[in-house]
Amino acid sequence: MDTLAARQRPTASDGPFDLGNASAYRRWRDWKLAVHPRSADDLVVEVADPFALTTSERDALLERIARANMAVYRAPPAAVDASLPRALGRQLGLLRLDANWLAEDDGVSHITVSEHGGTRGEFIPYTDRAIGWHTDGYYHPAGRRIHGMLLHCVRPAAEGGINSLLDPEIAYIALRDADARHVAALMADDAMTIPAREADDGGVARPAQPGPVFSFDDAGALHMRYTARTRSIAWKDDAATRAALACLEALLAGGAPQVLRLRLDAGMGIVGHNVLHARSAFVDDPRRPRLLYRARFLDRVHAAGADAWRSG
Repeated sequence: MDTLAARQRPTASDGPFDLGNASAYRRWRDWKLAVHPRSADDLVVEVADPFALTTSERDALLERIARANMAVYRAPPAAVDASLPRALGRQLGLLRLDANWLAEDDGVSHITVSEHGGTRGEFIPYTDRAIGWHTDGYYHPAGRRIHGMLLHCVRPAAEGGINSLLDPEIAYIALRDADARHVAALMADDAMTIPAREADDGGVARPAQPGPVFSFDDAGALHMRYTARTRSIAWKDDAATRAALACLEALLAGGAPQVLRLRLDAGMGIVGHNVLHARSAFVDDPRRPRLLYRARFLDRVHAAGADAWRSG
């Protein structure tokens, strides 16, 4: 049996992520690279009221998500309400909120620098330090994968806090074009393991979480699970995984041309699927500290245009 074919994970036989279907991959790849945005400005949709999208606003967001797995909206800065992420997400099919233990009671996380340290201050999102490349919930079990996300800016930092974004499908293309064995290695069920964590002061413990970097759901949609962290992470110790990881790290470190960068201003937000993202360090204004609302979902956005490659 061919080694590469034996290592691929099951998916629909006509899908582009089936390593045995080169023709579907080439058609999808050509379409994807042709329609992918060239800059973050191409993702922006002006939204008058994020609590009540018009048909044209919703269609514009869905069109961008179909092409790039993400969209950026710009709403009036006065639209500051912690219920916004859930209300906007609901209009795009994001219903099942993943309420992590650091979120507020409504399940929405308020991302700001944690005062006087504390529990939140132990986690990088709640500091002013840079955050490396990752996808959200990479430490979750397979049954709790984060598929959708929304990040809304209430107040930007005084300086810095720039978001870098990369569509996981673009990362997949880069790896598969370099060597399909890289993709096969990163589909292994034990490619990346998050070690077990003992219960902390809040009584939160976590068993070891092995899993693939690339996987797909029943509909054939790609999911990526990744972190650039070097602590509390264990990669499969074989030559194939090391080569695949080196290729991925080089892609991210080299600033691939498809990496999109933007600084969210008040009223702006990112919505879509669980894309690769990073954040630069920032400097706060003590009188108006940086504040973002973050909601993570177990759903994907219903962006039907993502299948447009089949008829292209």
